[in-house]
Amino acid sequence: MPNRLSQCQSLYLRKHAENPIDWWPWCDEALAKAAAEDRVIFLSIGYSSCHWCTVMEGEAFSDLEIAAYLNAYFLPIKVDREERPDIDSIYMQALQLMTGQGGWPLNIFLTPQDRRPFYGGTYFPVQPRYGRPGFLQVLQAVRRFYDQEKEKLTAHQATLWQYLAPPTETGKAVPLTEELLRAGIDQVTPILRDRPQGTCFPMMPYAQMLLQGLALSPNPPELLHLCRRRGHHLLQGGIYDHVGGGWHRYTVDPQWTVPHFEKMLYDNGQIVTYLARLWQQGDRFPQIPAAIAQTIQWLDREMTAPEGYFYAAQDADSFVNANDPEPEEGAFYCWQYAELEQTLTPTELRQLQAHFDLSASGNFEGKIVLKQVRPPEDPQALGPILRKLFARRYGADTPMDQPFPVATDNATAKGRAWPGRIPPVTDTKMILAWNSLMITGLATAAQVWREHTYWQRAAKAAQWLHDHQYQQSKLYRLNYGGTVAEVAQAEDYAYWIQALLALHQASLAVGEAAQPWLALATQYQTLFDQELGAKDGGYYNAPERADLIVRQREGLDNATPSANGVAIANLVQLFLLTENPTYLEQAEKGLRFFSQFMREAPQSCPSLLAALQWYLHPVCVQLRSDQAASLWDRYLPTAVLKVRDDLEPMALVCEGWRCREPALTAAQLEQQLDSLFPVVTDE
Repeated sequence: MPNRLSQCQSLYLRKHAENPIDWWPWCDEALAKAAAEDRVIFLSIGYSSCHWCTVMEGEAFSDLEIAAYLNAYFLPIKVDREERPDIDSIYMQALQLMTGQGGWPLNIFLTPQDRRPFYGGTYFPVQPRYGRPGFLQVLQAVRRFYDQEKEKLTAHQATLWQYLAPPTETGKAVPLTEELLRAGIDQVTPILRDRPQGTCFPMMPYAQMLLQGLALSPNPPELLHLCRRRGHHLLQGGIYDHVGGGWHRYTVDPQWTVPHFEKMLYDNGQIVTYLARLWQQGDRFPQIPAAIAQTIQWLDREMTAPEGYFYAAQDADSFVNANDPEPEEGAFYCWQYAELEQTLTPTELRQLQAHFDLSASGNFEGKIVLKQVRPPEDPQALGPILRKLFARRYGADTPMDQPFPVATDNATAKGRAWPGRIPPVTDTKMILAWNSLMITGLATAAQVWREHTYWQRAAKAAQWLHDHQYQQSKLYRLNYGGTVAEVAQAEDYAYWIQALLALHQASLAVGEAAQPWLALATQYQTLFDQELGAKDGGYYNAPERADLIVRQREGLDNATPSANGVAIANLVQLFLLTENPTYLEQAEKGLRFFSQFMREAPQSCPSLLAALQWYLHPVCVQLRSDQAASLWDRYLPTAVLKVRDDLEPMALVCEGWRCREPALTAAQLEQQLDSLFPVVTDE
């Protein structure tokens, strides 16, 4: 009999609806029940496309003995981190403090009266393996510790709370100087260097900041080389889906070969933005526009709702056959060598082998993940071959640029007659923050290549979000098939305003009306300030709520940029575009609040450093519309463009409050911009 998660809207929660565990969603009733019955809360947090979350659901969470013990001695609660990033952030920080590492599934134990954590981990197998204890052993030990070691437990929690609790004072602000920024860039740079072992993540907040700060590096050519190398790894590695487009989450090896196969909207939006800026900076690697175009095809085909907004993610796992009990990791994306021989002619196979890592033994558990080792001079040269593989995967008559049916759950995936392989499940919920990152990517690509169709996709999605997510003076984070859920959090506001500003700039590039997007950005900034603004600077992660043990105000980056970093950069851009000094004052106040963090832990906060660069080097280029075209090809890291057809000189370049001599010729404008934004080459 399904448990109460069957009534939830979240795909991740509903995936656990058939577990024998008596799961609760996070709610006041569950928390009150745990406190009243003195039952330790077992809080398990994950997301629908997480591979190890899926594994644990099919193993430990489906085990009858484990379920019986858990139901008898604990109050089990499931949370979708994509619905409640505020809850996830608090308990992930706690896990990292306790164990030195984190990840999902996040499994953590809380004392029932105050919901404070005291033990946790990530994946637990049923039986001891991988150097990890069996989950039943963990449950028994935790319950024994809670019942018999109250003094130790209290002392442990008190120590942990010293780090979790918000500071009562932030200490003396550090001066917001060029030295602080340059030191931060220098310390963040090693994160982009290749490593001899371990996993490889895109690390887009880090790469974006370093690309923006090239000229301020101790060694700009070396840093440019690292930025370009990161882009090329993303374009050639197995992390990129060379057949269908789009980027997977990360690779499990240091050679960028074998990915964890889930595709997340937030990764793809950020990568599109980064590659477009890399091209604008001067990298003319032909795979850049080709991969962006192919990824936008994937977006159209598999990740766009009929209304124009974007779905959240696709699973790593999929079924090989409809009668399989469990899905298999990467089944939709991997190839058998014999399958390639059957699909391609000998000449085509040799041509593919000339550019990709192909062997009969494979590069992933006997199968092949397509990884490009020698890129062709013309990416289209391999187009006919890759289209054959696309037809094999998706079905012979499936167009590459038209909507493809979505498998919304395992039952749909197994129950439909697919023309090719069974696709992975797609989580179709709309997340405002992630949609905003993709809108920024599309708008940036539209600006760089003056591609009107990219702008149209971005504008359509943004208009839908404005029309549907803002209701009764509240902005909402989620939408499930037309129904909003969960009020917006800081990342939703910050990324959304960033997207509106990107649309404003892109509209100028493609000849569309720009002012409406700026007006919306200022409207939502006012709401952001009202709902989440802190008096002494920056923004709280989420509204104040009784179910949160702490109200966080974070500057940390992870797979997505820090909301505060993005928000402060937005404020500087709003100041430049509106000439309202209040925005600049807010930006300064936020940076001062986080200034000690930037000095002490720059490797944790690249987006705050990027915002500091905007604050220290804010530039507005005002020019007539007939003179703007040449600037879209140039990367101006901390500049906004403002079109003024009433301008008598050709252009006016202003740094914050100070304007330079009016530029009367293109050469004079170029000279002024060169002095502000020196061109960096890798030579």
